[in-house]
Amino acid sequence: METNPYTPTTTPAPLHPGSVEIASRRVSFLRRRKGWLIGILSVLLLLFSLAIAFHAYVAWTLGRPHIDPLRSNPAAAFGAAYEDITFPSLNGSSELSGWYIPSVSAIDGAEAKRQTVVFSHGYGGNREEIWVPLYDLAKAAHKQGYNVIMFDYGYVQPKWNVTGGLRESQELLGAVKYAKDRGAERVYVWGFSMGAGTALQAALQSKDIDGMILDSTFILEPSTLYHNMKQVANVPKFSQSLVHMFFPLINGVSFNEIPYQTIKQTAYSMPIFFIHGKQDVRAPYEMVQDIYAHQQKNSGSALWMLENDGHELIYRAHKKAYLQMTTGFLRTLSTSAGEPIKYGKSR
Repeated sequence: METNPYTPTTTPAPLHPGSVEIASRRVSFLRRRKGWLIGILSVLLLLFSLAIAFHAYVAWTLGRPHIDPLRSNPAAAFGAAYEDITFPSLNGSSELSGWYIPSVSAIDGAEAKRQTVVFSHGYGGNREEIWVPLYDLAKAAHKQGYNVIMFDYGYVQPKWNVTGGLRESQELLGAVKYAKDRGAERVYVWGFSMGAGTALQAALQSKDIDGMILDSTFILEPSTLYHNMKQVANVPKFSQSLVHMFFPLINGVSFNEIPYQTIKQTAYSMPIFFIHGKQDVRAPYEMVQDIYAHQQKNSGSALWMLENDGHELIYRAHKKAYLQMTTGFLRTLSTSAGEPIKYGKSR
């Protein structure tokens, strides 16, 4: 009988039971390690996705703050006749709505009737503002004989989002033009928070603003954005970069387009009355001090800095002094066309 050359001539030795157990354990360990690795990577991917989603949501909500509906009107609030008005932004990119309160009498004579105060509301508010009782201030300006314009920025409408003053400055200049078209020879802007920062941005683009009162000035720049995020949660520094990245992708506007450095370094041609509190957790007071320091000594600008007051809370805490100093500033602008004012800390 011939032997098949392909048939093994010897029988393999059986595996030792211990070797089988070791191999089995090794396979089991490798499987567990692979499972752990997949699990850890899955958790890391989930955390990364949540972080991205969170910062994208922050960028989205920054551009679309909640806006309360209007609750009243000038006639109901302080008995002033008014007109519902609409007007375009200066560059025609948006249509705005508001109220025009014409002057009916003037303490300082007919001269005041040819002058208009335009209120520039803050972020998240409408023409009625949020923290500052704007009807009180409108009443005070109207009582002195000024025409008054109260209007909503475009982002109050659902179809628009906040642009950090880029579109809003054109909208404010649209209100200034409307005042001029109604016969105003001089126009003063009274702004709050981001509405004050928007006024500074608008004043870079036009000579039609003759003076400004700026309460709790806020300028949207990376450092103030991170400063505000820190007030809500103890987020790391890289959060600023992520929101900075997502903001233009979601809202169509980059922070780099906002001329915040130019705003902080410009010597403006019109008198500005800065009002700010050192306890402001939204807009650091040092920034306003720096802006004020760049104003010319003979510009008529002034700074009223309060030690213990917060963001847009100064009027509520110091009503009498606030009205005296702001209306005094307006009277000075009306009668002396920009001589240094005698209210607050003047240069």
